[in-house]
Amino acid sequence: MKARGEARPVRPSHGRPGTYAESEYLARDFHPCGATARAACENFIAKMKHDIRTIPRLRPARVAVRCLAVLAAAAGPAFSQADPDTQLDPFLVVATRTPADVRTLGSAVDQISAADLAREQVTTAAAALGAVPGVPAFANGALGSDMSVFMRGSDSDQVLFLVDGIRMNDANTDYAVFLGGARLGATDSVEIARGPQSTLYGSEAVGGVVSIQAQKGSGDPSADIVVEAGSFGTVAGTLDAQGARDQWAWAFSASGSHTANDRTNNAFDSGNVVLRIDRDLSGGAGVGATLRGFVGRFGDPGDIDTNDPYAHEAESNWLGTVFADLKPAPDWAAHITVGGQDRRYVTFDELPGVFAETTVVQNRRGVLDAQATYSGISGQRLTAGMTAEAETTRDNGYGDIDQRQTVFAAFAEDEWHPMQTVYLTAGMRYDDFDTFGSSVTGRATAAWLSKGRSLKLRASYGTGFNEPSFLELYGAATGYAGNPDLRPERSRGGDAGADWYLPKHAGTLSATWFRNDYRDLIVYDFGVYPGTTANVGRARTEGVELEAKIALADGFEVHASYTYLEADDLTDATELLRRPRSSGSADVWRDFGGGWSAGAGVQFSGIRQDVDAQTFLTVNDPKYAVARIYAEWRASRRLVLKARVENLLDRKYQPVNGYPALGFGAFGEVEWRL
Repeated sequence: MKARGEARPVRPSHGRPGTYAESEYLARDFHPCGATARAACENFIAKMKHDIRTIPRLRPARVAVRCLAVLAAAAGPAFSQADPDTQLDPFLVVATRTPADVRTLGSAVDQISAADLAREQVTTAAAALGAVPGVPAFANGALGSDMSVFMRGSDSDQVLFLVDGIRMNDANTDYAVFLGGARLGATDSVEIARGPQSTLYGSEAVGGVVSIQAQKGSGDPSADIVVEAGSFGTVAGTLDAQGARDQWAWAFSASGSHTANDRTNNAFDSGNVVLRIDRDLSGGAGVGATLRGFVGRFGDPGDIDTNDPYAHEAESNWLGTVFADLKPAPDWAAHITVGGQDRRYVTFDELPGVFAETTVVQNRRGVLDAQATYSGISGQRLTAGMTAEAETTRDNGYGDIDQRQTVFAAFAEDEWHPMQTVYLTAGMRYDDFDTFGSSVTGRATAAWLSKGRSLKLRASYGTGFNEPSFLELYGAATGYAGNPDLRPERSRGGDAGADWYLPKHAGTLSATWFRNDYRDLIVYDFGVYPGTTANVGRARTEGVELEAKIALADGFEVHASYTYLEADDLTDATELLRRPRSSGSADVWRDFGGGWSAGAGVQFSGIRQDVDAQTFLTVNDPKYAVARIYAEWRASRRLVLKARVENLLDRKYQPVNGYPALGFGAFGEVEWRL
């Protein structure tokens, strides 16, 4: 299983044949502190190295149990002093499509709140994902470049992004530019569900789902102005406002930014808008609307040896929804969303006096999503719904695409609580596409919670599918013809894990084993003429995910994650590209009091196979680790000063072969509350 674009023809870069470098920038970091934690970590790393050397294939259960024990030993002396009110059990929506206590979920999930993002000075979803286990992602260059996610080793187009409740990507609509450049709003939170999620969300949810959601405004009306400046000619400005009054609530963010990055023809300019408006109705019902827009222009010099001085790309991506939450009866609840997306992506390249080439991709989508939930049966919650989509794509580049597609889907899920400590879910979904046909998927989860709610054992199993793109079905170019008889790519996957909830809400320690099997993967075949596509690929990914979120004594908070991944192309008997065997991140933050706080961190990626940007041969990219520090001073009720340093040690590295990341960068921020 090759990452999409790594083994198929796509729009040639800079007017010549090439491959599309998929990537993502990661910026969540950590540096461990404390003698006890340091000693435990050193022992843990030494033992892991021994296991990796002596175990030919992964033994996940043994590794998971050992890691939980080590993390518990490191945390033990600290959590007993934590404030019981510092953390409440979060409720997540993405795992079940209904609000659920994280302690009752059988899925591997993560949530990053708006407060966490602000505290760590993280402004993009791409940077936030670097802290999540099982989500290796890489950047195709500096800030603003395309970014891709390989969740649990899946292909980059097998991860679904939901934005304010509707999908923003599919086989024909790319998320890479939005992820690489769009800024999050002041009330945005990010939820991640790992593993096959097609039963609830359909195509593209093979590796998992990332949900970006503007939260409802709250509190007295307030507004903030933020100004930022720093290295690489970076300047940015943001206006945030939110509040609630009577039955109305609102949240609004608008920002603009510029950076020159550090190469010729590498500037990135962007503008972002996030708006949410809510109106409460009687009986617990409510209506609302969201609008999110991203406009960006990126100078694209290509790989480090090309240095094209003329190429650039631009994207305009707008998503809007109108939604209603209804309570027709005490045991019934319903949620209805009507939404749309308009995306225009343009690449331009020229060699003065020789040629000029412009490629335009236009994606438009309309969505109707409705679900109803019934909780009148003791110990059960039943959810059923439907989704209808209509999409058009026009692409005058490779394949000359001008196609339309409609999708209808129906799904049902039962959340069953048969006894005090057991939580089960089971669901099915039927999707019907007017292009290639239908698909049926299913998923089941189980969670057992100890009597004191301190330990959860969980497991899940599900199937998923990924639709073929218009290029793969209908594309036409010199030497290439699509295959209209393609079937969707299929997957089945499961995981098992444990979560230990530390006393007095002091944090969580988690370990998860996972495995996914892929079949009917779409492969390009240029051994025939014209070249075409076929469902012949098979792949397997498996590994272990470890995570610790701990509130230590004296105002310390620690978040660390580690992923061990085996990702194999079973068709070609090779490793999948851009899937590091080891990856992880960590972050430590402390509130010093008096308005002062600071944090530090590191994010690392192990050796991974990639495609050489010049020779197109398979090579091993070296491992790297990147550190950062950040600090904040709340000088007064109105004034907040922030500073951060990215790539603290000025590490020279290439997340994607031939595309260097930025070096040392220092940035300052002034926030004034109106």
